[in-house]
Amino acid sequence: MQVTVVGNVATEVSYGETGSGVPMANFRLGCTERRYDRQRECWVDGETQWLTVTAWRALAVNLIGSLAKGDPVLVSGRLRVREWVDGGAKRTRAEIDARSVGHDLTRGTSAFRWAAGVRGQPPGAAGQDGAQSGGGVVPGWIADALEARKASAVASVPRPPEPPPPVRPGSDGASEAAVGDRGRVSEGERGGGEQAALI
Repeated sequence: MQVTVVGNVATEVSYGETGSGVPMANFRLGCTERRYDRQRECWVDGETQWLTVTAWRALAVNLIGSLAKGDPVLVSGRLRVREWVDGGAKRTRAEIDARSVGHDLTRGTSAFRWAAGVRGQPPGAAGQDGAQSGGGVVPGWIADALEARKASAVASVPRPPEPPPPVRPGSDGASEAAVGDRGRVSEGERGGGEQAALI
């Protein structure tokens, strides 16, 4: 069954490859129903449904550099309900095999970037760091995006201030830096064997 679901990314996107090298990514999606309470005359949150979203090939590659935990998204794909028995108890889990994923622009803005090799893109629209669409070699920017995400979680260490320039006494006892600010007199302006004057 094809469905389109609106919700928020509840976990970081997990990326991997199958044994045959096909890119795969998944994340948990939280979908909270919003309804209007006529008695209180306001919008209220209903029950939250949790879904696992799985993407393959080019979509999986593009999710890495596009989604972060908490992002509002729309997911379109095939809904599947998996059932299994755990310790005698029957359990179920809803999953979406995603065909398309995008940001929910009713709640913010987003900037689109073409991926390399995508059918129908304008000529020259893809950059060198775009993703490949066929599930071949995964581009290096995926690793860069993962590293950047890890680095953003770590508190940045402030850089020490730059040391001041060394002080060299000039002809009038001023530092070299001060001399450089005022400029120097050319050789033609010097008088006889006298010390060069500063402008």
